[in-house]
Amino acid sequence: MSIILSAKPVVQAMKNQLKEEVSQLKTAGVIPTLGIIRVGNRPDDIYYENSIIKNCQSVGIEAKTYTLDLEIEMEAFTKVLRQVNEDSSVHGILIFRPLPKQLDENVIKYIIDPNKDIDCMSPLNMVKVLEGDMQGLVPCTPAAVMETLKHYEIKLQGTNVVIMGRSLVVGKPLSMMLLQENATVTICHSKTKDMQGISRQADIIVAAMGKAKLVDENYITENSVVIDVGINDAGDGKICGDVDYDAVVDKVRSITPVPGGIGSITTAILLKHVVVACKKKQQS
Repeated sequence: MSIILSAKPVVQAMKNQLKEEVSQLKTAGVIPTLGIIRVGNRPDDIYYENSIIKNCQSVGIEAKTYTLDLEIEMEAFTKVLRQVNEDSSVHGILIFRPLPKQLDENVIKYIIDPNKDIDCMSPLNMVKVLEGDMQGLVPCTPAAVMETLKHYEIKLQGTNVVIMGRSLVVGKPLSMMLLQENATVTICHSKTKDMQGISRQADIIVAAMGKAKLVDENYITENSVVIDVGINDAGDGKICGDVDYDAVVDKVRSITPVPGGIGSITTAILLKHVVVACKKKQQS
């Protein structure tokens, strides 16, 4: 019988810890605060914003929102960002992406304060990860994968892990985090030969290719631990992962569902990062 690695107990454990830490900060007269910068009024962005605010409230974090016009020019946007950077009452900054074409993300990522950059947009924070420093503001989705493996006490030292996907958002930083835990990591991508054969040799498979239901029974064994990072349109109004869940759920050792898996934990990581940033500011 496969073990379903559900997000719910992971998130609950994280939130219990965060409530305690936030309470201690408030006792010391500090209110951890997140600044959310949203450009335009896309329904999915508004839904996500409301979800984050609700999650913030659940652990005692305050949220400030900065809603900007969809046509805002680069100069005006960077002015707002610098103001939030300099606002001592804001400890974490989250910029909703993708940004409209007139806003250059390659410039913006160098402007955001690395000490408030809870989504690891700044190259300075990414460099720390690549150097093996996992104590700061690391990329949220890879951190959610690690949080899941830790919560369910899945051994990493000496374990063979295959990561499908080499992006800077997931694949590359996750490989560094796993190496830090003494796992043996193989990164696969669209040009990899015999990805099915390689993945069948793995103890843990992380699917992060952005291709709906790519991973089927040909990629797994009965001993596979499958972590599905993908969020895709299933074509029927629902979302699905990079793993064909129904095809493999009864044929693996354990698996994360979509929805109800890594995506839910990623939001909790954002909250954790606000508290981390707040604590680091108090210590500086």
